[in-house]
Amino acid sequence: VVIVGGGFGGLQVANKLDGKPVEVLMLDKHNYHTFQPLLYQVATGSLEAGSIAFSLRKNFAGQKNFRFNIAEVSKVNPEKNTIDTSIGEIDYDYLVIATGSTTNFFGNKDIERFAMPMKSIPEALNLRYSILQNLEEATLKTTKAEKEPLLTFVLVGAGPTGVELAGSLAEIRNHILCKDYPKLKQEDMKVYLVDFMPKVLGPFSDEASKKAYDFLEGMGVDVLLNVKVESYDGEEIKFEGGKTIKSKNVIWSAGVMGEVLQGLDKEIIVKGNRIKVDNNCRVEGTKNIFAIGDVAAM
Repeated sequence: VVIVGGGFGGLQVANKLDGKPVEVLMLDKHNYHTFQPLLYQVATGSLEAGSIAFSLRKNFAGQKNFRFNIAEVSKVNPEKNTIDTSIGEIDYDYLVIATGSTTNFFGNKDIERFAMPMKSIPEALNLRYSILQNLEEATLKTTKAEKEPLLTFVLVGAGPTGVELAGSLAEIRNHILCKDYPKLKQEDMKVYLVDFMPKVLGPFSDEASKKAYDFLEGMGVDVLLNVKVESYDGEEIKFEGGKTIKSKNVIWSAGVMGEVLQGLDKEIIVKGNRIKVDNNCRVEGTKNIFAIGDVAAM
């Protein structure tokens, strides 16, 4: 059984196969598992990266039928029961695709170039360094106009990631900014959370959404709903309808798309770049390929 991806899904499959009469090979481009729900705390400096990264090898140290290799997987060859990887072609009897998702910029190349995503530990650390660098730079500026773009944070996408980050940045402004940076004022730092949907935490209940909205507003976050981003050039973010905000800190959490491997029938790749599966997570049209987690559409 070859498992591609060491996220929550991949870990579960490998764990459940412990002691079964199969050999398990897990492949991932990193040798650690990332606890993604706490990425936002790494990005805002509340946690160190090591606190949410766990060694895959150490996790399965006692499992005799388990092996792990670092590898990039590029293609599935269903007719040959093989996959193409950066360490060569690998045979499988059963393949489990647990590759997760990546940031969806919806084809906007400028936003992809200038906005900051947060789906991995390296991206969270980049975000942390960028935030700190801009706060430091703001202390050296003398006019409000110079400080404004450095101290304005725009979170695009009011899902869990956007809400958590907006709240964390508001906490930094409300409790830490003036202590660590005496030259800066609390009112100088602005935090915006924007979404084209009419509510925050869209898939959640109306009650949960309203509580999150009220809590963020109480912390001083400017929540802008029913607003669609038009463009971002690294200096100014523009919205449909003409509104603009000057900011060097645009964080993109407006959507994800599945990390699909090449070689699968294009007809089974559906909305959100996900793979169509049946009730047993078997990829449609195949007998021995499965897809689970964020990359699967059931």
